[in-house]
Amino acid sequence: MEFALASNGRSIALRHIPCPPPESFRRGIIAAVRRGRRIAMLFGQKETPTRLWAVLADDADGTLSISSTQVHDRFPSLTPDCPQAHLFEREIWESFGILPEGHPWLKPVRYPRAAGRAISSDTNYFSALGEEVHEVAVGPVHAGIIEPGHFRFQCHGETVLHLEIQLGYQHRGAETLIEQSPAPRAIVVAESIAGDTSVGHALAHAELRESLGRCVVSPMAAAIRGIALELARVANHIGDLGALCTDVGFLPGAATMGRQRGEFLNMLMELSGNRLGRGLVRPGGVLFDAPKTLIDRWLAKLKRADRDFEESAELMFEAGSVQARFDETGRVSPRAAMDLGFVGPAARSCGIERDVRMDHPHGIYRFSYIPISSVSTGDVLARALVRRLEVSRSLEFVKSQLGSLSSLSTALRVPCADPEPGHLAVSLVEGWRGEIAHAAITDDAGRLARYKIKDPSHHNWTALALALRQTPISDFPLCNKSFNLSYAGHDL
Repeated sequence: MEFALASNGRSIALRHIPCPPPESFRRGIIAAVRRGRRIAMLFGQKETPTRLWAVLADDADGTLSISSTQVHDRFPSLTPDCPQAHLFEREIWESFGILPEGHPWLKPVRYPRAAGRAISSDTNYFSALGEEVHEVAVGPVHAGIIEPGHFRFQCHGETVLHLEIQLGYQHRGAETLIEQSPAPRAIVVAESIAGDTSVGHALAHAELRESLGRCVVSPMAAAIRGIALELARVANHIGDLGALCTDVGFLPGAATMGRQRGEFLNMLMELSGNRLGRGLVRPGGVLFDAPKTLIDRWLAKLKRADRDFEESAELMFEAGSVQARFDETGRVSPRAAMDLGFVGPAARSCGIERDVRMDHPHGIYRFSYIPISSVSTGDVLARALVRRLEVSRSLEFVKSQLGSLSSLSTALRVPCADPEPGHLAVSLVEGWRGEIAHAAITDDAGRLARYKIKDPSHHNWTALALALRQTPISDFPLCNKSFNLSYAGHDL
């Protein structure tokens, strides 16, 4: 056996996880991916020799397959036969100096290996040569308050041949901070990984702590967590739809959806005291409840908000000018999405029905069903339609959970025991951008020996680069907003 079977949010003893030689480790992963599994996490741990860990997700049967291997200064690269490993292996090379032999394009993920310097001018960038081929460089500093990222377009006239995306300007060492922080501080770091995904990252961290500490949260706390996660999803999807309207000059949609986004952010504020939902989710449960007066007010507000959104969405998607700009713009093929392991709306807009809430249910999602929203064309229109569907279905979920809260137990938070020594736990959460993954490994004393984070943007920035190929450079803002990926979540 080259893998140990586990499940989302459940810990497993390290002694049960196989540790085959590197070549067998590689063959096992490649064979498993060809059978339909995908790489959810692939990361290193500083030991002597360095240890690599692989977590493969089987979305069909809801299981996780875990394996490890020990390597010295190099290991055989998975990427030539399994492209979805490309960024994971670059990260391992950058962080540990372990060479993935045969990797087709090693370059920095967040910063050069030399002593933690920022991305510098000596980075080797891809360039296209030829008559009338030119390069357009954008960033890393952008107008307004957008986060830093460097985009280099290789163009022939107006047509983009290749887009190279260089991130890493916001690397903060979140994983090390969590490893070295006491539990009350670690959750604050977790919910700060990507500000617009505070609830999702906090929930992934909390469920890891609960798994390692043998803690079961109450139905009330699980329901409130689910409500907060879906409110954040709705707010961000509506905000993106409004921003897409702005990019194509459809101001009625931009104005109405901008206002509606604020409604849902204000609901998170009422629940947690923060418009992004910070300070709500904690290991063992939640810090705030939803009293009956708030529930009644919210149900009335959601009825109006649902109607308002449907009117705005219908106006947007029936506008010929919107359809003309969205349709067939920034197309990504289903094959590319599958090969490179895209997650969230980026995958579902290519017809890949991949959603943690359905495939690896946890918390309230074990008892409440949310249909997967998917479209198959892989263009800006598909990504916008997925958001529209998800907003409607998340609103139905929130209304259903609010209606049942009064019948649930009132325990908001229960204590978690100290982490079990010598265990590994993996937590998957479907954030609004897609699958968030956190993994924790404890040592013989129960301390965190390794903490690994993967934001969905880790998978999906490559999707933006593919979407721009053979596309006019003027479509970049529209394509970029249709994915709306996280700089901070990628940079960690």
